[in-house]
Amino acid sequence: MSISILYVRTSTVDQKTDRQRVNESSYDRVIEDKCSGSIPMFERPGGIELKKLIDAQVVSSLAVWQIDRCGRDLRDIINFIHYCTERKVPIHFVSQGLYTLDDKGEENPISKMIISILGVVAEMERKLIKERQLEGIAIAKLQKKYLGRKEGTKEDPITFLSKVKNKKAMGLLKKGYRMREVASISGVSINTVTKIKKLMLN
Repeated sequence: MSISILYVRTSTVDQKTDRQRVNESSYDRVIEDKCSGSIPMFERPGGIELKKLIDAQVVSSLAVWQIDRCGRDLRDIINFIHYCTERKVPIHFVSQGLYTLDDKGEENPISKMIISILGVVAEMERKLIKERQLEGIAIAKLQKKYLGRKEGTKEDPITFLSKVKNKKAMGLLKKGYRMREVASISGVSINTVTKIKKLMLN
């Protein structure tokens, strides 16, 4: 038995996947992730499911809307594509019209070059987003709108960050999870996640 898979990903639970689900009825299965693109493919819930199917040698083809759905780190993207290529699983990047393997199951050199370029672009976009965030925080600090630790609190930052849930939240933030995702997974409030993020940036 072999199956064709459509993989879709959004960064947050609020985002819709309609655009990525074009002609989804033509695939045997749809696997969906709602997480940051900075998380390596096979560390995502849907990615873990996909890897199991690939390892079981039941995947005949994989379709993804565009390359940045696989990741925003060039190394992660290349590793994922290489993993699939080694196992003769062709990936079709739908919106970009690219196929990693040709009809004979051989690696497509032109697609490989274009995919590498697009991977670099995705990585640059991620870095630009981070730079804008840091610039925004710097401006807010200059305008005294960026609030640090409140005066009078008895808990020092090290004690605060050493708490089990807070430590877990900090680990998730480092992996690129969104703040709401971190709050939900680690069981802390969004305000706590905000405070942890601020302390990490200081």
